[in-house]
Amino acid sequence: MRKIALLDGSIGQELVLRSQKTPTPLWSTEVLLENPELVSTIHSEYFRSGATIATTNTYPVLRDRLEKVGLAHKLEALWESALTSALGSRDAHGKGRVAGSIGPLVGSYRPESCPSPEVAEVSYAQIIKALAPSVDLFLLETMSSVSQAEGALRAATGSGRPVWLAMTVNDFDGKLLRSGEDLNDLRPLLESFKPDALLINCSRPEAVSMAVEVIRGFGFPFGAYANGFERISKDFVETSPTVDKLEQRHDLDEKKYADFAMSWIDQGASIVGGCCEIGPSHILELSKRISSAGFEVV
Repeated sequence: MRKIALLDGSIGQELVLRSQKTPTPLWSTEVLLENPELVSTIHSEYFRSGATIATTNTYPVLRDRLEKVGLAHKLEALWESALTSALGSRDAHGKGRVAGSIGPLVGSYRPESCPSPEVAEVSYAQIIKALAPSVDLFLLETMSSVSQAEGALRAATGSGRPVWLAMTVNDFDGKLLRSGEDLNDLRPLLESFKPDALLINCSRPEAVSMAVEVIRGFGFPFGAYANGFERISKDFVETSPTVDKLEQRHDLDEKKYADFAMSWIDQGASIVGGCCEIGPSHILELSKRISSAGFEVV
């Protein structure tokens, strides 16, 4: 029986939605400070919905981001809080894995502002060291260029944990990274660092399907988890974006998202899940569809 790893869905967006607070550039980090129990609640909901992997709420919890708002001194406490929530929910569920989420430096979808791979490696070293003893794998998320991916891979490789690299692509041409580079430009980097899996994330599902068709030929285990936005707007790609600048799609219900995800499995994907705007109800539907199709969710 073919095995499919089922990631959870959105963490940050769910936290913003449920906290009922005006979005800020800190996104979900504020919730870790003010209401960590809500993080645990969301992890637990995803496990109950069928997810087998909890992604730590550490995507934006990076020193360069927190320094901008005077919170760098809380870095270790935030990592500990995120780990406690994910591990506690996993243990209460009785099974599952925890993925340490590592987001891009500076900001999402801004590869032109990212430091060089050599500098990024040093910047990422602290969070890799902090999370490695507790997580089952690292999930390097929403990397927008070959260079950006290299910086994260340099830091995570040798951590003693499997490394899953997730790239984000052009919303209307999934054969291109958001940097404009061709997906095939990743090949030399992948051959050099040999991540344990390659994924496409945080892009429109239509673009993800195009990208999956490309990466299925790379020779690595692969997967995908799309977002539920109309597109990543120009206004969002700025120094301190807030989620209210992104428009949610209204034509991507649970069944339609599951249709996309099952098509990725048909293309050979062994890892699926959801990204921004994809919540527990989407993961529940997807879990049911995977099982009914005769696959084992692991």
